[in-house]
Amino acid sequence: MSAEVNLNDLLTRHRLEMPPPPKPQGIYTPLLVVNNLAFTAGHLPLRPSGEIVKGRLGEDLDVAAGYEAARLAGLGILATLRQALGSLDRVVRVAKVVGMVNCTPQFDQHPAVINGCSELLAEVFGSGAGARSSFGVAGLPLGAAVEIEAIFEIE
Repeated sequence: MSAEVNLNDLLTRHRLEMPPPPKPQGIYTPLLVVNNLAFTAGHLPLRPSGEIVKGRLGEDLDVAAGYEAARLAGLGILATLRQALGSLDRVVRVAKVVGMVNCTPQFDQHPAVINGCSELLAEVFGSGAGARSSFGVAGLPLGAAVEIEAIFEIE
């Protein structure tokens, strides 16, 4: 199946709504294509309403809430890809995902949080989640729970 079909199926099954592609909040481009690679800027977890999921893991958010935030950031990445490339079917595979988790120093479940994005991308593209890094940070823009960026091989 195509990535577009997979995404539509996933949205229906999980009763999810695609957020609008996020607008840059600074001097950067949301997606940059270099040869056959598409690099996304960091994406925050935006609800379809445009509200950012805020909070710190290990303080006011648990792993399940962080996972959902990471999935929302992943949906934002997909919205950016679709807008910039015209179709998700141009994506060959996920090359790399970098996930930052706003958390307390004691929190150590960063991979479980970023799985929300990685599992979404694997389900849409069907080619695994690619290489990945996940780590905790003391703060993120606008108090966001997570920020995720990704690199994709495209045709």
